[in-house]
Amino acid sequence: MVWEDGIPVKLGLAAMAVAALLSSSLNLDTAVLAQTQQSTVPDAPSPQAAPKLSGVDGPITPGKGAGDVQAGPNSSSNSPAEQQSAPSSQAPSSQGKDTVQTAPPELPAAGEGVSKTATIQVNVNFVEVPVTVKDSKGNLVAGLTFRDFKVFENESREPLRLFTVDPFPLSIAFVIDQSLTRDVMAKVNESLGAIQGALTPYDEAAVFTYSNGAKEWTGFTGAQSNRLPAVLALAKATGTEMLVPVNSGPLAGCNIRQNGNCVDPNLQQGKSAGDSNFMNIPKEIHTLNDAILAAAKELSTRPKARRRIIYVISDGKEYGSKATLKEVIRYLQTNKIAVYATGVGDSARWGEGYVSRVHLPFTMYDNILARYTLETGGTLDSERGLNGIEKSYAKIAEEARTQYTLGYLSHESIYDGKFRKIDVRVDRPGLEVIAKHGYYPSAQDYR
Repeated sequence: MVWEDGIPVKLGLAAMAVAALLSSSLNLDTAVLAQTQQSTVPDAPSPQAAPKLSGVDGPITPGKGAGDVQAGPNSSSNSPAEQQSAPSSQAPSSQGKDTVQTAPPELPAAGEGVSKTATIQVNVNFVEVPVTVKDSKGNLVAGLTFRDFKVFENESREPLRLFTVDPFPLSIAFVIDQSLTRDVMAKVNESLGAIQGALTPYDEAAVFTYSNGAKEWTGFTGAQSNRLPAVLALAKATGTEMLVPVNSGPLAGCNIRQNGNCVDPNLQQGKSAGDSNFMNIPKEIHTLNDAILAAAKELSTRPKARRRIIYVISDGKEYGSKATLKEVIRYLQTNKIAVYATGVGDSARWGEGYVSRVHLPFTMYDNILARYTLETGGTLDSERGLNGIEKSYAKIAEEARTQYTLGYLSHESIYDGKFRKIDVRVDRPGLEVIAKHGYYPSAQDYR
């Protein structure tokens, strides 16, 4: 027996063989265990395309919806999923497609960003002019073509870019005067039931009244809805007293006195209301300008595809408004609003209606309806009787709906906010052309 370092050689060889056997057995068990564990873990699912939505033929593009994607000439993919996932090799277009920007934008240096900022806009100043044409008897003239019209802006002729005779739906705001005398107010109250018959289901209406201040009874509602006649019934008023006021003598309207002063609750106590021998009569208040301005503000929010109309039923008197006539007319001309009116009361009397249009300084305006209708392209119809007032509703509504609509591109600068005069002419004798005298450009026109 050979000894080496005190350990028999044969015993050492045997120990090494046993150790190798144990090591190989351990490695085998580890491999079997790993294989067993791996076999228990399921395989991950393979990538699959998302299921198609019902009723959708192509991919869904943000901001555009679903639709077919046109494949390029070198594209070999046919499925919508592959077409959507494949990168686009075409240049970005303006059709709203989802593309990747390749060219970088301009990168200004620090502090120069404000001066380098650019606004992309289309400088188009399109002007729309509704025109009414009547013959010598006041009847509407039909059958004219664009060749019969000439439009001049600031003495320069503008070529027409639009001509249509299609009727427009109306957005009409009724302004009813409640400061009329009792007899005239009674006729107006009875005629209000005929307003709805002059409108179509495509129209919409709002109701305003005024006496000492404007009041809105309802915003824009359907012209054939049940709300409109109900509101018109609520808007009826009794009117003002027709008697001539007496401010002195024994028949004066102040028969209750205290310490020599009038104690009438309708008058201010003190010397401003008079003394024991004289009583100051309160001034008449007719806030027509404020009422038209309130209706115009409501109309300015309506869509441009509708005719914006203010229909006034009044005697035309104006006193006590905060807004001036010039300011209201400018607002109307800026927002494309036309004023139509039915004159009643004193303004409807033959002869007196024309004389009352003349304004004497430091006095009340007796009739300013003619000025409103003339400047905005509307018409004024004066009626005294109930039947005439009812017919004027249908007559004026027909005129406002069936007009010639002319359109052109203004040659004036879009940055010029000055008044632009419009002159519309018809190459036929004996015809009356009714159109607005001009307009003020607005930022809403630049689109």
